[in-house]
Amino acid sequence: MKILPFLALLLLAGPAAALDEADPKLIAELASIRAIDNHTHDDPADPRRGSSWQPDNPLGAAEYPDVVPLRRDNIQWLQAWRALYGYQHRDMEPAHLRELLATKQRLMREGGENWPTIVLDKAGVEIALVNATQLGAGQRNDRFRWVPYADPLLWPFAGDKSRLFYSGGPSSIAQLQRELSIASLPGTLDQYVAQLVEPTLARWQNSGAVAVKFLAAYTRSLDFQPVAAEAAAAAYSRAASGSALDPAQTKALEDYLFYEICARAAAHKLVVHVHTGNGNGPYFNNGRADPLLLETALNSKALRNTRFVLLHGGWPFALNAQAMMDKPNTYGDFSAQTFYLTTHALAEVLRGWLAWHPERVLFGSDAYSDANTPLSDYEEKQVLMAQKSRRALAIALTAMVRDQEITQARAVEIARMVMRDNAVALYGLRGRP
Repeated sequence: MKILPFLALLLLAGPAAALDEADPKLIAELASIRAIDNHTHDDPADPRRGSSWQPDNPLGAAEYPDVVPLRRDNIQWLQAWRALYGYQHRDMEPAHLRELLATKQRLMREGGENWPTIVLDKAGVEIALVNATQLGAGQRNDRFRWVPYADPLLWPFAGDKSRLFYSGGPSSIAQLQRELSIASLPGTLDQYVAQLVEPTLARWQNSGAVAVKFLAAYTRSLDFQPVAAEAAAAAYSRAASGSALDPAQTKALEDYLFYEICARAAAHKLVVHVHTGNGNGPYFNNGRADPLLLETALNSKALRNTRFVLLHGGWPFALNAQAMMDKPNTYGDFSAQTFYLTTHALAEVLRGWLAWHPERVLFGSDAYSDANTPLSDYEEKQVLMAQKSRRALAIALTAMVRDQEITQARAVEIARMVMRDNAVALYGLRGRP
């Protein structure tokens, strides 16, 4: 009888130990894949960048308390430093970090306009989709694809006011007007769509954009509902005459324009990205960013030909995002989950998604830079999150093979799908295999 507690411990230890399993062959396969990163905010090359970094504070300071994986003292940053800058130490001693910061600044200067491409090479990324108001120096080549913000088109009467913070600089409806040489806002809703919405989408496509993004959850709910054209036109006319809209009229106009923009994006072969789930800052309203709020739009016959990507996979509503991916026009990436979650927690999310619709799962890093985080900026996130994603994917697929849910050959196929092939098919990309 004394052996029973020991056996019970072994049984309890089995699943926990299995969490660490990652087939070495799968790890090697994943390392060899030149990935496509579905969502980044990578910085362009800029000789002025880094000029404000302080050698006496090489780690910088966060704007607000970060989650553990993003904290300056997270030892996982060492992995990125080794890959990017050849960091030889196993610590974060101040003297070593000052030397590291100087090395990064030197390599950035030496890389010049090639620096963004060098970073992709270090991360094993072939193509990065950059979400910004515009691409910059070093990003106008076949390694980067543009994803502009569509939100300003939702707000015809915002003028020069940029209602949201956009990476790459402000964006407003007045700016989009100027880019089309439109002197004044069209008088009717039909004219607005024909003269501003449609030409803007066409111009973005002609400029190399592969998708547009809505960041709307930062300012309103994702509950976009179908609206009769007559009701939206009445709201537009009222605002055009100088009268204020009540909240219901404002929402009706925004909802109508969301459907118009998404339908016309599809006609221009542009995928629609939507921010879902947790956002930047501790006071972000998660409730209005639940992917389930998009279900009416995703189900709409008017948008059946529009392909949507739920950025960040809706976390903490990852199961809701998985349910939405049952719709043939809906994909999800796990960008940001790469730094919200531990490797094993990310692997658990991925295992559920891969058992559902693996052909609609996309790798994304959500690499970005903060105002004062010199050694955990977009470069370090690009490398570290790609490494973490590969490891989590290997753990998830190994478990699926172990449980005889898929074969080893299928695991390799899914690995390539998630890291690369799904994006190639979705965006019609052409790159090296």
